[in-house]
Amino acid sequence: MSRGGRHIHAAISVLAAGALVLTGCSEGGSKTGNDKNDKEQQENAQRQQSSIPFGDAKDSEGPAPEVPGAKSGGTISVLARDSYGHLDPGQIYVQDEMAVSQLIHRGLTGYKATSGDGKKHEIVGDLATDPGTTTDGGKTWKYTLKDGIKWEDGSPITSKDVRHSVERLFAPFINQGPPYLQQWLADTPGADYRKLLKDGPYKGKHLPDSLLETPDDKTVVFKFKTARPDLPYALAMAGYAIVPQKLDTKAKYDKDPVAAGPYKIQEFKSGKSMTLVRNENWDPKTDPLRHQYVDRFDITFNHQYEQSTKAMLADNGKDKTAVSFSNAVDAGNLSKVLNDPGLKDRTVTGYQPYVGQMNINLSHPELKDIKIRQAIAYALPVTPFVRAYGGTDAMEVAGGILSPTVSGYNAAFDPWGKKKKPAGDPEKAKQLLQEAGKTGMKLTFGYINTPEGQQYSTAMAAGLEKAGFDVQRQEIPAETYYDQVSALDNNYDIFHTAWGADWPSASTVIPPLYDGRAIAEGAQNYSQVNDPKINSEIDRISKITDPAKAAAEWGKLNEYIVKDVVNVVPTAYYKQVQIAGSKIGGLVYDDVISGVDPRRLYVK
Repeated sequence: MSRGGRHIHAAISVLAAGALVLTGCSEGGSKTGNDKNDKEQQENAQRQQSSIPFGDAKDSEGPAPEVPGAKSGGTISVLARDSYGHLDPGQIYVQDEMAVSQLIHRGLTGYKATSGDGKKHEIVGDLATDPGTTTDGGKTWKYTLKDGIKWEDGSPITSKDVRHSVERLFAPFINQGPPYLQQWLADTPGADYRKLLKDGPYKGKHLPDSLLETPDDKTVVFKFKTARPDLPYALAMAGYAIVPQKLDTKAKYDKDPVAAGPYKIQEFKSGKSMTLVRNENWDPKTDPLRHQYVDRFDITFNHQYEQSTKAMLADNGKDKTAVSFSNAVDAGNLSKVLNDPGLKDRTVTGYQPYVGQMNINLSHPELKDIKIRQAIAYALPVTPFVRAYGGTDAMEVAGGILSPTVSGYNAAFDPWGKKKKPAGDPEKAKQLLQEAGKTGMKLTFGYINTPEGQQYSTAMAAGLEKAGFDVQRQEIPAETYYDQVSALDNNYDIFHTAWGADWPSASTVIPPLYDGRAIAEGAQNYSQVNDPKINSEIDRISKITDPAKAAAEWGKLNEYIVKDVVNVVPTAYYKQVQIAGSKIGGLVYDDVISGVDPRRLYVK
């Protein structure tokens, strides 16, 4: 998913930028000197590599376990930087939209926290009675819907809604969400899955019962030609939440969805605010994941990280009951927050699954010359990126495209020397650019128009110019950033994105980002790379059933992509530090959500 969302999924910045410099150090930025925090983060990353187990029918029953000390009532203010570009589940694939979807949408399965600290989880049935049953190794999966599940208007949720929700994913207007289920049903990689049901269900055609069967209102059966043992993980994603057949408004649904979760949208003013109120037709007895402690969530947008941090540190008035689902502590206040014992109960930290990467747009003819791409890789400084966001408490210089939270990660891999020279190697880059005969070559650098993006892009551009590039920065609005960089005909030569594994497997990183058959409007192959070896290796490794062997092979493919194809330059592995007001209860960093868990919050 894209950062901004696991998958999970919006903006790519983590912490607000402070002063930027180009001179590097061996660790890629300033340290706060807190070794204890660093050790905890490394342990956190290792923990997230573990597979999440499947629960059973009993685990899938509601209500969700009570949060100690929780009380009902009150209003929570949510301070957000970016407005939500997408609210249609099929379009959700960035972190901030995924976070709010936990309150309004429901799917067949979900991640249930089995500890009060957000560190342990299991996959359970959400709308379904269990995480799914299979008797043939994952080719056939059966789900039975729970009794008493309803939409916000009181109408029952049935298998017809599930079928419709799956079939609409094939429609052309759904182009931002995850592709796994569609590809598995079509038994094909890349974007060819759309041929299976070209217009979705909107012209009267449907998936055959040989792929998706709904024999009655309670039963859903998925049938795959190839075993798909990860289906319960995929169905737990926000992108596969359910949409009501009778209330689907197609493209308009993206701004006005119907709730199945504990909260519904009372009002949404794009770019300004959103109000969530209790959904009276949500039954906690059917929901093992969510609570409905709060009366109301008042979400306001355009709060930069420095602003939201200062508001919650001041802890005055309604800021005492303020939180942010995605905003992190800004760089200027990071050390203070992490080292003040008095703020410990109001602070959460965690390692995120995201890896930042500078994409090189291979649809542009001049960038097909590998020497130019190598020059970009050597020249690009990552010091501005890491240091701007608070140093090593906020980020870690990346060598590859697999996060420390994903099996197959190799800490020693660093082909472009970023861990040793995070400020870049302009002399090496200059030599390559001269050999290519492209000294003075123009590069259009698309950057997110936030204070963070303004500052790190300026410093990164300066580093590239030292190598002989002529860099032209072009701003992109934060709300539509991923929409614009995923457009096939965008004019950006380079642009930064961040991606996190949808579950702890590189199979949710490499195929969606680098499969050449997945190049499509709105898809996540941002660099538009189409390399025969990458494509064939994706097919080969996807068939390996031993998780350890598969992880090792994904790790090798990661190294081939970064070192030999050079369609992206890894920048940083992400961490997250968030703070809340003193009257916020139930505050936990959840590994799966990659931030504050909004489902358990209450007002003290």
